[in-house]
Formats: sequence, structure tokens, C-alpha cells
Amino acid sequence: MFREQNPLPYLARYPDADVLTSSDQVVPTVVDDRLDIWQEVGAAYNIGIFHWRPTESSIKLAKEWKDMLLADDKIWDQNGFNDIVRRKLGPAVDADNGLAYAFDGNLKLGILPASIFCSGHTYFVQAMYQQLRLEPYAVHTTFQYAGTEGKRHRLREAMVFYDPPDYYDSPGGFLSFKPSIPKSLLLDGDHNLNPTFPLLITRVVRDEPGAHPMCLGDARLDRLWFSHPGVLKGTMTRQPFICPLDHVFEVNVMLKQLPEEEFGPGISIREYSFLDNPSLPKQLKESWLDVHLCQEGTQDCFASNKTSSSGVLRFPNHSKEEMIKAVFSSFKEVKVIQFSSMQDAFLGFTDKKREEKFRNRVKRYVGIWCCVENHTPGHIYYDMYWDEKPDWKPIPPRLQSRTTHLGKA
Repeated sequence: MFREQNPLPYLARYPDADVLTSSDQVVPTVVDDRLDIWQEVGAAYNIGIFHWRPTESSIKLAKEWKDMLLADDKIWDQNGFNDIVRRKLGPAVDADNGLAYAFDGNLKLGILPASIFCSGHTYFVQAMYQQLRLEPYAVHTTFQYAGTEGKRHRLREAMVFYDPPDYYDSPGGFLSFKPSIPKSLLLDGDHNLNPTFPLLITRVVRDEPGAHPMCLGDARLDRLWFSHPGVLKGTMTRQPFICPLDHVFEVNVMLKQLPEEEFGPGISIREYSFLDNPSLPKQLKESWLDVHLCQEGTQDCFASNKTSSSGVLRFPNHSKEEMIKAVFSSFKEVKVIQFSSMQDAFLGFTDKKREEKFRNRVKRYVGIWCCVENHTPGHIYYDMYWDEKPDWKPIPPRLQSRTTHLGKA
């Protein structure tokens, strides 16, 4: 969780509240900064963000909650909180202040608006606060799928995570590219699996011998831990939207130290917003090479380390490993190399054992994706090399697997 601004002035607007709690509500109930309408909040109250005043009612609630958890260690603390608080819910304390009686009928409860006391969904996926022109107070990194590593990566994508200077200064430099996505995948048709399932996979940098690639995802389909229609009804999820990396990739696996003899050298990554971060040092911004891929045989398209007068290097696509090494060895001191595209940039490794190790590594990077209603499991496994399989289709497994995707890869 992180805080964007001091919440105390907001909390002071509700001096009669015994408890103010956040929730997992993803459908807005208000479009300003009032408390969420308690009658319309059907999602769980989330104990990641809440505010208690030391009143008689809140102390009574805390004691009963503590006793419940100590008596049964199988009860999840948040579930216990919800069970007790919702034991009695309503009526409203006042027609205007947004509070409701709860728990024992005396506790005054308010539900913090999900647009500015954000969950991982309302902040990172919907960007609800932006669409409603509001300033968020705090974000709880829920609704994500890669553990602590995934939470940290989301905060980095949003440029709200502090990293030490050496994070921005890698000896190997950084590789970036400008993705080119067909309009039909982004804008045409309904948001269903057939046109959009391969969307992000087609943009993965595969077989590229670069240091610290930056990863970006565009999507039209949400990811959740239960079956759903693709985009949750009533939410403010835009079409398309920039999705967090953990929607498709297993960030925790990407950052894991895997045995090099089986998976080849590790691949460090950076978030897609890395080059836009205000913390990026000036010397890195000034050490930059733009590479434009071209079709060999066309004008001025041949393997060379000579750049144009504007500092652009034209480089033939479908290049082999030896050619890439020969040309780019001249730019070892350059900190950022940005390709105009990675489409057909690299033919693959010359060393087939290295190729096999690389493929063995990256096929474990992808996770599950979206959205099959009335089916268990309600998701589809991503396949990094789906485009090499002519008969591959985005369909869910027939049976619930007992193994993880990592084990199946």
C-alpha cells in the first residue's frame, strides 16, 4: 500500500464515524469524493485501509474480532471482520453523512470511496480517479497476481515506488522498442477471446539478446481469479486499457533466479514507464540510440554501425545473431537502445542449446488469461509460442488441473 496525500483532512469530515473502511467494490457508487453508498456496496470490506476512532462501539468490535481470531486460526482476519460488522447493517445514521449503523446496531460505519481509497483494480486497471477527475489518497495493491514482486512492479509502472540510483544505471544498458499493434486487435469487434487473446503475446520480445527489456501490455480483457465475461459490468474499465504486466506474465517467475544450466542466463526487466520516470538520471537520457528496422535491399538498408545525421541507425530485419553482435558491439557504451519495432528483428540464436534454454525460460513467463463464464477453471493458459502451432485455439482446459502453469510449461 502507498499513500498519495494526507488522508486526515478527509477523515475529519466524518467525526461521528466509529470506523471508516475501504472495500473491494469495483463498480462506482458515487462520482465525487463522498463516502460510497453503503446500500450499494456488495463487495467485501477490505481491512488494508481503514480508520478507527477509540469509541466504546469500536473498542467492543475490536475485542470481539480479536477473540474470534484467537479462538479459530483458520478464520481469515478480513472474513472475520466482514462477518461481525455485517451482522447488523443499517439503517442510515443520517440522511446526508453516508454513515450506517452496523455490528451491534450502535457502531457508526462509513465505506471509503473506492475511487480515491483505491484497490488494485480501481487504481491500476480502471484508473477510476483519473476518469472522475479526483485525487487519490491511498492505494492498496490488491487484485494482482504475482505476489510481492507483482505489487512492487505495479507501483513501479505507476512511478510511485522509490528505487535506489543503481536501479537506473545497469552496466549492460537498456533495450526498448515501440510496439506496433494492428488496429483490428485494439479497436475492432467485441471484446471477446477470438480477436484479442493473442494481443499481448504478439508483442513479447522473443529471442532478443538484449539487456533489461521494458515490458508494456495493452488489453481489452480483464483478469480475475473467477470466471467472468471479460470486462466486469458496471466498471469504468476502458477499451483498450494499459494492463499491468502481471495480467499476462508471471512477474514473480520472471524475477526468480532459475538454474542457468537449464534456463540460460537470467533476463532482467524494467517497467514500461521506466524511461518516463522523473528519477531517470540525465546522463542516461543523453546516452541513446534509435534503431529503425528496414527491409534489406531497400535504399540505405544494410548492416552497418554508421548512423544518419539525425543519429538513427537503420538495421536490416531478419538478422542473425552474429550480425547483431558485430554491429551493436560498437555501441557498448550507449545506455538506451530503442528499436522502432521488434517484428521479425531476430532470426534466433546460432547455438541451438542456448536457444533451447532460452525457450525453456520464457515459456514459463506467461500465466493464465481471462475469461470463460460458467466453466471451471474460468481461464485459458497463455502459450508464449502459440503462433508456431497452427491448430492452437484460446480454449480453457477441460478439467481443473492440480498442477500449476509453471509445472505444465
